[in-house]
Amino acid sequence: MFESFINLFFPKVCSGCDSFLVANELVICTLCRHNIPLTNHHLMENNEAFKKFYGRIPVIHASALFYFRKKGIVQQIIHNLKYKGHEKVGTLIGDWYAHELKTVEALQDVDAIIPVPLHPKKLRERGYNQVTTFGKALSSNLKISYNDTILHRNIYSKTQSKKNLLGRTEGIESVFDVVFDEKDHNKHFLLIDDVITTGATLEACSRALLKIPGAKISIVCMAMAQS
Repeated sequence: MFESFINLFFPKVCSGCDSFLVANELVICTLCRHNIPLTNHHLMENNEAFKKFYGRIPVIHASALFYFRKKGIVQQIIHNLKYKGHEKVGTLIGDWYAHELKTVEALQDVDAIIPVPLHPKKLRERGYNQVTTFGKALSSNLKISYNDTILHRNIYSKTQSKKNLLGRTEGIESVFDVVFDEKDHNKHFLLIDDVITTGATLEACSRALLKIPGAKISIVCMAMAQS
């Protein structure tokens, strides 16, 4: 009753198209859900996300749920999650993708979900890491622990989306590091982020995690950029 009263004055809108949500619609309207471009990466071992990292880092699995296209629904959804505080978007995507990832054989032995970290200064500015709710939803559904203490970002940097390709890759190897002990040895880590673009950030994070003896890496993201 109280929620209905609140919605009367502050109606909920779709994070994809800003239209009003109707009864039984959560975060994203039915039309946007229908029109979101899906990758179906989880159905293909040698998919395009996996190929993105082939020869760069040894990954067990790599995938994304959506295609990210300029001026598309997914760009709007991710923008609202990242900059507008729509953290429920991450939960929705995590619940959605976890249902698909449960069938992926390569992920059955994952020990921990690791988010790409923000620098503490950026975290204070934004107030949250945009992949936290995504990661925690994956954790809850897949029954895998969520660990945001192993991987650290050492260097504060400007928003990646405002940099060119050279700016995204230059010096990135030194940006990330790990803090671990013996209990973290020989584990399979699932690294998560919002969007796969050049793959440079995920590669740098993976190289940091591979400093842990016996570590194995898989990568799962909400979306993958598509021209």
